[in-house]
Amino acid sequence: MSVGAVREPPLRFSAMVKSIIEAHNLLKCFGDLVAVNRIDFEISEGECFGFLGPNGAGKTSTMKMIYCFSPITGGDLRVMGLDVRSRAKQIKKVMGVVPQEDNLDPDLSVIDNLTMYAHYYDVPKKEARARAEELLKFLQLDEKRKSSISHLSGGMKRRLVIARGLINRPKILILDEPTTGLDPQARHLIWNKLRSLKRSGVTMVLTTHYMEEASQLCDRLVIMNEAKILAQGSPAELIKKFVGREVYEIRAAKLVLNQLRDTFQKHGLEAERHEETLYLFIRDGSEPTEEILAAVKKLDFHHRMSTLEDVFLKVAGRELRE
Repeated sequence: MSVGAVREPPLRFSAMVKSIIEAHNLLKCFGDLVAVNRIDFEISEGECFGFLGPNGAGKTSTMKMIYCFSPITGGDLRVMGLDVRSRAKQIKKVMGVVPQEDNLDPDLSVIDNLTMYAHYYDVPKKEARARAEELLKFLQLDEKRKSSISHLSGGMKRRLVIARGLINRPKILILDEPTTGLDPQARHLIWNKLRSLKRSGVTMVLTTHYMEEASQLCDRLVIMNEAKILAQGSPAELIKKFVGREVYEIRAAKLVLNQLRDTFQKHGLEAERHEETLYLFIRDGSEPTEEILAAVKKLDFHHRMSTLEDVFLKVAGRELRE
């Protein structure tokens, strides 16, 4: 059996339930502060679904309601057909959670961090050891099984936190910024392991600030801002809808950029200026003329394919939020 597969789960996903997670009119308030404002989304079994947004957008509050850490204020939220308000204990049994912080027990060895955590799920001692060994091998930590946490690199700690989140063989894996602070090699290793888990049938719910990570892993995602969902779809769908296939980044004085923007718009092209950079979005059916391209190439410019980051900045805005 592959790592992450569920072996005789305590709850079975009803064929009558269309989505493994469903939210309708979901509301979360902290006093007078509305953190999540009447949002709707559905997550299919076996997909990786992402929540993107600037700080304070409401994505973390949404995630915490999904894994029953924070009660909902209003609306409806169901996991595997079960209401989070009345069936939290059952839902938690089929979930694994990978928090943003590496909150490992420094007094325990690598393998003991896993076996002790397995006890919370009533996994028998012998079975917990077998699962821990399997997970350490899967995440390339088996040679560190007896090491203390202080002797692990940042990438190793993240992989161990992921292994811990899998110790109960979850049906759903919650990933809160799984690769924050890691170098490219460690990040790509974790991406490969997460893809393997998805192929084995694990549903993943992800929040990340790395747009490339969302593009690499997410089948679908939402972009949130100010407690609401502003856009929803696959990375490719969102790129096509909001920014088109290519982008020119043009840098010059603001007056020059304003004149260029007006010229582009007169020719039916989409452009927006932020500070001293003008973004020219190239969509199918709205090609720039040779005259316009010649004007662009006289300036400081960068021509590239559009990315999910372009979508994020266009939808959520380019202004810094604390």
